[in-house]
Amino acid sequence: MDKPARHRQRDQLLRRLAGERALIMGILNVTPDSFSDGGRFGVLSAALKQARQMTHDGADIIDIGGESTRPGAAHVIAGAEWERVSGAVAALAEEFAPPVSIDTYKAEVARKAAEAGAVMINDVWGLTRDPGMADVVAETGSLAVITYNRGAADPGLDLRADMAAFVSESFARAGRAGIPREHILFDPGAGFAKTYEQNFAALAHLDVLVDTGCPVLVGVSRKSFIGKLSDRTVDRRLGGTLAAGLFSLQRGAKVLRVHDVAEHSDALDMQFAIKEYQ
Repeated sequence: MDKPARHRQRDQLLRRLAGERALIMGILNVTPDSFSDGGRFGVLSAALKQARQMTHDGADIIDIGGESTRPGAAHVIAGAEWERVSGAVAALAEEFAPPVSIDTYKAEVARKAAEAGAVMINDVWGLTRDPGMADVVAETGSLAVITYNRGAADPGLDLRADMAAFVSESFARAGRAGIPREHILFDPGAGFAKTYEQNFAALAHLDVLVDTGCPVLVGVSRKSFIGKLSDRTVDRRLGGTLAAGLFSLQRGAKVLRVHDVAEHSDALDMQFAIKEYQ
């Protein structure tokens, strides 16, 4: 995909994010050790088959990750991470399938992915881990998902106030790099540097992010706090995931990042159909 085509796809996605209907981001982990589907899509043919299935099921964005972010996961150097994701990023961008997002906190990987056609950079460290990431977002004209991630959990934290401070700092950081505000999405960061209770609080206080006017992405799919509440194994957390997602949409979220695309597409179709009769 050349640069003009990439920017057209980015701008089309921005228009959809501004629309009434929420979007679905399908998760494509090309990792050996992700908590839910590690090892299933490490081979390029399997990754592309899964991406095409998610597209058929209703995915609006495909988010490709090459390093697991689960607690205790092994660190992956940038070169190895790019080797894992490069084939899928390039192939899906070339197909002009749903827009490609790269799930990385490394500036080097983000830049290469953007050059290969990714239009979105999903950084679970919120532009704070790699000092070059904000510049890469700005220079490539990418959309950026900024995750509320403090780095370490603090049980005594006033989460709402801290989230608001994080938003302010994020806008300042993005502004210094030259990232347009309209290119920013926020993620409350459920599962990242939070206590069990704070995962629920982050969703309950989603209005802090929604009120910025930036689209809000929520990624809770199959996460451990859902399993702890319901006493369900990873493969049996769809009910809790759907409930948290639909609650988040009612609070103003615009994107759900999920493993189970078909089921979320059905849920969004039903929600949208009912709303038409209000």
